[in-house]
Amino acid sequence: MSKSIFTAGPTGEKIRSDCRVSYQPGSKPLNIQVNSKVGVLFGSSLKKLVTDSLNQLWITSGEFILDDFGALPWVIQARIETVIKRAKSDVATEILPEMKEHCLYGTTRDHFRRSRLYLPGNQPKLMINAGIHKPDAVILDLEDAVPPGEKDAARYLVRNALRTLDFLGAERMVRINQGQRGLDDLAFLIPHNVHLILIPKVESAAQVKAVDEQVAAIMKASGRTDPVYFMPILESGRGILKALEIAEASPHNVALAIGLEDYTADIGTQRTVEGRESFFARSMLVNAARAVGIQAIDTVFSDVNDEAGLRQSVQEAKAMGFDGKGCIHPRQIQPIHEAFAPTAEEIEKAKKIVLAADEAEKQGLGVVALGSKMIDPPVVKRAMRTIKLAIDTGIIPANWREEGNH
Repeated sequence: MSKSIFTAGPTGEKIRSDCRVSYQPGSKPLNIQVNSKVGVLFGSSLKKLVTDSLNQLWITSGEFILDDFGALPWVIQARIETVIKRAKSDVATEILPEMKEHCLYGTTRDHFRRSRLYLPGNQPKLMINAGIHKPDAVILDLEDAVPPGEKDAARYLVRNALRTLDFLGAERMVRINQGQRGLDDLAFLIPHNVHLILIPKVESAAQVKAVDEQVAAIMKASGRTDPVYFMPILESGRGILKALEIAEASPHNVALAIGLEDYTADIGTQRTVEGRESFFARSMLVNAARAVGIQAIDTVFSDVNDEAGLRQSVQEAKAMGFDGKGCIHPRQIQPIHEAFAPTAEEIEKAKKIVLAADEAEKQGLGVVALGSKMIDPPVVKRAMRTIKLAIDTGIIPANWREEGNH
C-alpha cells in the first residue's frame, strides 16, 4: 500500500513568485528533486536551501519535490514547512528566515490610516511589492481572503513576510481569524514585529480582551516590549450596538473599523451605493470611536474600476467623521489619499488655531483663544492633526510657520 503524498503551494499553469512542493514519507533515505526555470543559475543554491530546511525539520527519509516558479527563499521555506507539518503533525520546529533590518521599524497610536491595502495571506506574489504603492498600512489577511484548506499555509507565509519584506514604512497589520483559530494565529505574528491586529466580526468586549490576554502572554514569552495595537471590526447588528463597549475593551485599541458586506447581510438587507441602509451603523461606530479617542475606519469600496464612485464614497466617509478606508486594489490608494486630504479652507482654519495655541503656550496661558472665542483642547488637537495631514500630503511645507503661510 503506497503512502500518501502531501502537497503545498498553488496549482495551475500561471504561477509566479511562488513554488509547489510535495513530500511522500517513506523509509528510504531522503531523495530531493528540484525543478526550476532558473535551475542553471540557481539550482545549487535552491538545492541547498531545500536540504537545509528539511534538515532543520529533521526529515531524513522520503521523497521531496520542489517545482520552483521564481519563489523567493522565504516563500520556499514557508511552503516546505507547510508540507512537512501536513505530513507530520508532531514536528514543532520552525524555519525562520533572518529578520531583516528594514522590517524593524515601529508605528504609533495616531499613525495615519487613510488607506489599508488588503493582501491575501496565501498569495506571496501580491505581498512582495505592496509597499511601492505607498499605502498607510498593509493588511496581510488570514481570514476571509484565505480558503479554509490554506489557513495553515497562510500562517507560515505571513510570518515569513513579516520577517523579510520591506513595506517601505507602511504599518504592518494582520487580520486574524475568528475565535480560537484567531487566538492561535497570534503565535505566528506577535514575535515577528506585526504592528496591529485586526480582530474580525467583534460582537463583545470579551473577544477583544481574549486577544489582549493572548498577546500579552506571547509578548512576555518572546521578550517583545513595544506595543501591539488592535483594530476591532464591527460586522453585525450586535457588534454595532456594542460599539462603545468594544471600543473601551482594551487600551491597545487604536481604531474601530466597519465591514458592511457582512453587516448588511446580518440585518437582512443589501448594500447600496447610496448607503442609507448603513448610516445608523456608521454613525454609531464613529461616535463610539470618538468617545474613547480612537480612529474610525470605513469599509472597502468594492468596485475597483469606479474611481469617481470611490472618491465620492471617501468624501462621504470624511464628512461623517471617518479617518480612513480599506483598499482591495493598489489603484484605490491614491484617490483615497487625495479625497481624505484637507481642503484649503480646513487648512487655513487649522493654521489659525495652531498659531493661537502656539501663542498661548508662549504666554503660559492655560486656554487657547482665537479672537474672542475660546478653543477647546480637542479642537486644537484636531487642527494639529489637519496640519500634520496637510504636510504629509505635500499640500503645505513642514516649515509653514517660518514661511509665513498663514
